[in-house]
Amino acid sequence: MSSKQRHTESHQWRNENMEGAEQELERRSRFLSNLIQRKKAADQQNQVNIRVRASDMAIAMQNKAFKSAADHLHSMPPANVKKIDSKRLALALKKEFDGLYGPAWHCIVGTSFGSYVTHSSGGFVYFSIDKVHVLLFKTTVEPMHCPRPRLYRTLKQ
Repeated sequence: MSSKQRHTESHQWRNENMEGAEQELERRSRFLSNLIQRKKAADQQNQVNIRVRASDMAIAMQNKAFKSAADHLHSMPPANVKKIDSKRLALALKKEFDGLYGPAWHCIVGTSFGSYVTHSSGGFVYFSIDKVHVLLFKTTVEPMHCPRPRLYRTLKQ
C-alpha cells in the first residue's frame, strides 16, 4: 500500500469517526436541552409568589417562614389546591416556630381576615403566598404571679 493510499484511508477513517462523534454530540446536546427544559418547567410549577406585607423579623426567620409555608402548601394533596387547609398550615407554622425560636408563637392563615395584635420585638411577619395570607407573630410569655398564700391567725376573744 502506498503512502498516498494510507493517507486517503486514514482521512476517510477520520471523517467517518468525526461524523459519528458529531452525531453523538448532537444526540447528547438534544438530551441535555430537553432535560433543562423539563427542569425549568418543573421549577415554574413549584414557584410561588411570596409577597411581604409587613415585617418586624430577621430575614433568616422570614425565609424560614416562607419556606415552611410553601413546603406545607406543596405537600397538600392536589384535590385541596383550591381549598387550603388553613388550620393545618397555621398549626404547622406555629409548632415549627415554637420549636425553633421558643414558645408563644401565634399564626393566622386565610384568604380574608382582619387583625390587630401586639407582638414581641423582632417577632412579626405578615406575608402572602399566592392568594393565602399568613400572619405569624410572637408574644412574650411571663410567669403568672400568684399571690403568696396568707396565713391568717385566728384571734381568740
